[in-house]
Amino acid sequence: MHECRLLKGLVLLGLFSLSGVSVAAGKCERLVATGNPEYPPYLWRDPQNPQHLIGANADLLKHIAKELGVAIDVIYSGPWSRAQDEVRTGRVDLLAGAFLTLPRLGTMDYVHPAFYVTPSVVWVHKGREFPYFGWSDLHGRTGDTLVGNSFGQQFDTYAKANLTLEGVSSVTQAFQKLLLERTDYVLYEQYPGLALAEGLGIENELQILQPPVSSEGLYLTLSHNSACNDAWLRGQLAKKMTELSAAGLPEQLLQQNLLRWKEQQPPAAASTPTE
Repeated sequence: MHECRLLKGLVLLGLFSLSGVSVAAGKCERLVATGNPEYPPYLWRDPQNPQHLIGANADLLKHIAKELGVAIDVIYSGPWSRAQDEVRTGRVDLLAGAFLTLPRLGTMDYVHPAFYVTPSVVWVHKGREFPYFGWSDLHGRTGDTLVGNSFGQQFDTYAKANLTLEGVSSVTQAFQKLLLERTDYVLYEQYPGLALAEGLGIENELQILQPPVSSEGLYLTLSHNSACNDAWLRGQLAKKMTELSAAGLPEQLLQQNLLRWKEQQPPAAASTPTE
């Protein structure tokens, strides 16, 4: 009788343990992600459903979600600064693409490896170029960038101490100010900037100065305050990101979304904004 009770207890304990593993592994069946909505071909608002984001980063997340057996919704949560706040607070679980910085490390776990490396460059109004060979050549000039944007920890630290950078809520606004000669330059990633300029029909009025101010890895991040943030999820995200990056999927998705973005753009007549 004693052995029977002991066996029953062990069976129940085993079932409880298995149940606990299942709950831990499947605690969150749905995750919510967001990101920079002005970031084609990586991310942009879906013309058919503006409350969602589409692009290479969103497609990569959906692929990972399918392999993990969870759902990941990539939503529009406002401009880039607001999107970061939503993830910092845990109201949104994931940031679908961010450079690595010390402030973000304090509020988010980074999923390694980075899935893209993207250069950030100096944009100027064509015909108003200035000598530029490195960061120090931006001294004494006024630049624009997105509120809350980063170009890697090293440049961010340098810019805070040495440069005059104004924050705007959208890249469209930054480019318009540049063409109106209200600023001397705009700092933004090269490929998203090109895509947005083409969409606005102003690509022939802008010039990129080389070299880039930085070339940084783009990472998936998971909020410290997300209810879904646990060791199992972090490990699985890193495992899948490693496998998919080695298989070349991010680059395939990038090329597909370059075409997707271009196909969505209506013919635009290039014109300089007026007062």
